[in-house]
Amino acid sequence: MRVLLTGGAGFIGGHIAEALVARGHDVVVFDALLESAHGGGARSGREGMIVADVRDRDAVADALRGVDAVCHQAAMVGLGKDFADAPEYVGCNDLGTAVLLAETAGAGVRDLVLAGSMVVYGEGRYDCPRHGQVRPGPRAVDDLAAGRFEPRCPRCGNELTPGLVTEDAPADPRNVYAATKLAQEHLAAAWARATGGRATALRYHNVYGPGMPRDTPYAGVASFFRSSLARGEAPQVFEDGRQRRDFVHVRDVAAANAVALEAVRERPAGSFTAYNTGSGEPHTIGEMATELACAHGGPAPEITGGYRLGDVRHVTADSRRLREELGWRPGVGFAEGMKEFAGAELRSGPAGGRGRPAHA
Repeated sequence: MRVLLTGGAGFIGGHIAEALVARGHDVVVFDALLESAHGGGARSGREGMIVADVRDRDAVADALRGVDAVCHQAAMVGLGKDFADAPEYVGCNDLGTAVLLAETAGAGVRDLVLAGSMVVYGEGRYDCPRHGQVRPGPRAVDDLAAGRFEPRCPRCGNELTPGLVTEDAPADPRNVYAATKLAQEHLAAAWARATGGRATALRYHNVYGPGMPRDTPYAGVASFFRSSLARGEAPQVFEDGRQRRDFVHVRDVAAANAVALEAVRERPAGSFTAYNTGSGEPHTIGEMATELACAHGGPAPEITGGYRLGDVRHVTADSRRLREELGWRPGVGFAEGMKEFAGAELRSGPAGGRGRPAHA
């Protein structure tokens, strides 16, 4: 199978390219090599890589010649610096996806795997002892400033128990990045219906592993903690460190993309299917920072009590659908992955500083 892989020189995309080649597929890597994502460390040595922006219709049309399927990873990620980033997020993620899908429709390519994200859910699942499953509203500044980080039942104010969210849960994006990731899914679903195509979205959890970019406002929390340790500094953990996430290794995410690409052509024409893609082992951010610091040799993390309004408290999802329908299984456990990551090389960040950590 010949696959057009957008964002194929990036952190996740580079691992997907390697996984696809190892399974005998022909990969066309397409990447704009944006400074904000790559710095000086892009995986740029792949033969025949196309350096272009996914919003360039002519470049996309040329890249699609002879392609059987598209794996769309190109996106601006993280929470950014402030709301002024919104036009760039929408341009890169949503306009870029629209251009890609329009050219894919014209080229007659009908199989698509999209890099989705668990951020489309906003807060995860919560259960109230009196009212059952509830969806708390956005957290208030006064509560966060006072160190009251846990959401309460919107009906009675009781403490809530976090649980696993399924793909059927309603979407509730709570920042610009999340809104653009949901829009990408809607565009993919519309494309599938209009063309008779088949689209699969893999809603990634917190992906980490070798080759993560460092010192950028768009990097994930694992990268920021790892960068701090490399400088001999203690990882700075927001809130009280008890936020629950699912940290999934990048090689497992790459394998999920390969499996999804091989299976998508068996889906019904006009279909769109979303799969949560996580390790199935929820951990707190504090646990992750501690595990990483121990494996690296210190210093120990510091709990700062800081917060960001765009962050959610807990979001961990049930990934059984991906396991049951596509037969995918994560192969890298939490302790094993953190030990490897503690000594892994990071990709150079953009010139001009460290940025702000992304803790979602």
